[in-house]
Amino acid sequence: MTISEAQKTIDEWINTTGIRYYNELTNTAILMEEVGEVARLMARIYGEQSFKETDTDRDLADEMADVLFVLMCLANQTGIDLTDALQKNLEKKTKRDTERHAQNPKLK
Repeated sequence: MTISEAQKTIDEWINTTGIRYYNELTNTAILMEEVGEVARLMARIYGEQSFKETDTDRDLADEMADVLFVLMCLANQTGIDLTDALQKNLEKKTKRDTERHAQNPKLK
């Protein structure tokens, strides 16, 4: 599935199963909650925190998909084509960082 196809699929899902989009502020808050859930799992899987009983049934891939879902909802609501936005963002980073990372001694 491409990013564009995902945005369209999510829009169709929201307008049928989900009934309607939450407003942008609510979705922004939900996005922060979902990112927090990813961070919580990362700290337990790759960091030094131990799992709590309530964390053991969590799936990192599913939590990341939740983040993408809500981000795509926000993109749809605000008229942003994420394919175009990502392409432009990568071009910006490539232009800006052409030498920067190659010259960073911390990355060698």
